[in-house]
Amino acid sequence: MSVDPILVGVLGNRLHSILAEQQNALVNTAFSSVVRESLDLACAVFDSRGEMIGQSVGGTPGHINAMATGMRHFVAAYPPETLEPGDVLLTNDPWQTAGQINDITVATPVFLRGRLVAWFASCCHAPDIGGRLVSAEATEVFEEGLRLPIMKFLRAGEVNADLELLIRANVRTPEETIGDLYAQVTGNEVGAASLVRLLEEFALDTLDDVAAEIMNRSERALRDALAKLPDGTYTSELATDGFDDEEVVLKVTVTIDGDEIHLDFAGSSPQSRRGINVVLNYTRAYASFAVKAAISPEVPHNAGSFRPVHVTAPEGSVLNCTPPAPVASRHLIGHFLPSLLITALREALPGNALAHSADALWMTIWRGTDAEGREFMLNVFQTGGIGARSTKDGLSTTGFPSGLRSTPTEVIETMAPLIQRERVLRTDSGGAGKWRGGLGQCTTMAARGEISWSVNGNVDRVLRPASGVDSGHDGAVGRFELTRGPLPSKSRVDLKPFDVVDVFLPGGGGYGDPFERDPEAVLADVVDRYITPRAARELYGVEVTYHGDPEALVRLPEDYTAVSLRGRK
Repeated sequence: MSVDPILVGVLGNRLHSILAEQQNALVNTAFSSVVRESLDLACAVFDSRGEMIGQSVGGTPGHINAMATGMRHFVAAYPPETLEPGDVLLTNDPWQTAGQINDITVATPVFLRGRLVAWFASCCHAPDIGGRLVSAEATEVFEEGLRLPIMKFLRAGEVNADLELLIRANVRTPEETIGDLYAQVTGNEVGAASLVRLLEEFALDTLDDVAAEIMNRSERALRDALAKLPDGTYTSELATDGFDDEEVVLKVTVTIDGDEIHLDFAGSSPQSRRGINVVLNYTRAYASFAVKAAISPEVPHNAGSFRPVHVTAPEGSVLNCTPPAPVASRHLIGHFLPSLLITALREALPGNALAHSADALWMTIWRGTDAEGREFMLNVFQTGGIGARSTKDGLSTTGFPSGLRSTPTEVIETMAPLIQRERVLRTDSGGAGKWRGGLGQCTTMAARGEISWSVNGNVDRVLRPASGVDSGHDGAVGRFELTRGPLPSKSRVDLKPFDVVDVFLPGGGGYGDPFERDPEAVLADVVDRYITPRAARELYGVEVTYHGDPEALVRLPEDYTAVSLRGRK
């Protein structure tokens, strides 16, 4: 059916505004810091068949892309004739949506004059879902918490009280977990009400025709971008820390064939006995994100932009695990896929490469009992450095590829009896290069008073650094430790009341020969304390001396002198 192109443009822009309303309503009514502060969420609108038309700004690729391809399960489970206005569905099945049972997808059908015309949905990381907390210690998914099939959370506007009681009885943070679910319902309701008003304003009985054209435009744009690339086959490989020092190898073969691209992860490690496995839906999510980000980031993100991208991984591999494999910490593998794929595409996209980044989001879970006997549990997100680009330094402490925000210190100290004694950029953590890798950060956590507490560190790159590109140096590995020694990764550890935990995030890799870096840029890095004078001399060949007041709290560029030693014996 022919659709007025102006109408398509107008409705497309209005849908973006509606999606912003949906996300704002969700964030502003959420209970947990995971959603309110770190924005570990995704919001989207779908046509009547469950095809994604658009997403809100701020959704994580692992949530939004997995939800986009996972909505077909909702539509299959509940055809239109089984639904009525006021119904709300949910699930956290890892193999149907975002690959982890802490991620709950809430989907709301939208009705206009008694007919289903669209869906609004959101996916959020629940602060708790029972089980072992979010770690990699489980050996099967049944140990990881409460697994909910696709079912009705609301029936004709009435909450399924039995389901709510079941969830409350199985989580450590019932108020936050249920509160976030209600926030997701609220966000969907706000989006649905605005969409109905929009359709009535333009006297439309359906959104499907306009939605189809929006998706087709994205598909054509991505195909056009792919067609400009040289046909060929490109490969890449990287290793991650894995679990208990048992490394996990990721491999990809990228084939560009005309206006389509095929990503095959054959050769990657077999699925692990621990909870770092990735379901195929999550693999598709970060793989398709990497392709669009590298090749055509300006293309509107919807179901159409998925069509030219084909993703396969061997069944039973770490990137296509089979039930009942444990999956709680699947992001510690899945977040490496963009670095893997962008490296593979270097030859096809000259000048558009990116050194490897810290990649995996660091997530520490603090749990215990305060001095008054009150229990607490807090999820803290932190981010390392992004790899340097071909023309720019990497970004420091930035959530790539997740897009998540680090948890603010004020929130940490308000919601738990903890003190963050230090939070600074980690000097010398960015890989040296013509373009320097982004820095990680250093944080130090201590208890407030004599409390009983524990920490679980979902961390990676403490063994294997982010690699540099074209003679660029590797970034610094991370450190997760006590003053008396290192802490294990991906496992819960009981702490003593007066322990101090150091969490040092890894840096991104450098790009190009460090001796090609502008000496003035090296001087600026020393002044800003991104690198030390020793690193300037040994890695960049620039002697930087400070001749200002040793007691000065503020050091200015004119207090330094930089002399290039390059080429001298």
